[in-house]
Amino acid sequence: MRDYELKRGAGKVLEGEGLRRIAAEMFGDAGVDGSKVTVSYGAVERMIAWTDGKKLFVDITMKSGVSDSVATDTIKAFNAFLEKATGFTAKERSKRAQDAAKKSPA
Repeated sequence: MRDYELKRGAGKVLEGEGLRRIAAEMFGDAGVDGSKVTVSYGAVERMIAWTDGKKLFVDITMKSGVSDSVATDTIKAFNAFLEKATGFTAKERSKRAQDAAKKSPA
């Protein structure tokens, strides 16, 4: 499971049906299991996403042995989902993760 920081104000966008709508827009179909959004798409066997208003949590299970085109399409869709849900680009998310790793005790 990974967690991603949310840009200020992004938590409000994810409230209610917001997270499910973003997932459906990026992956075509998104189900709901309680307060968690579930998706199956391309190389993603199952993705479960939820938020606490401050962070986005994503638990993902991947399929092995998919074609390169399916893998590439899946990565693009997943990155677009994260960018829309968190408000941060891939580069910004990477920078924040590196900064957090430097701050945490080893």
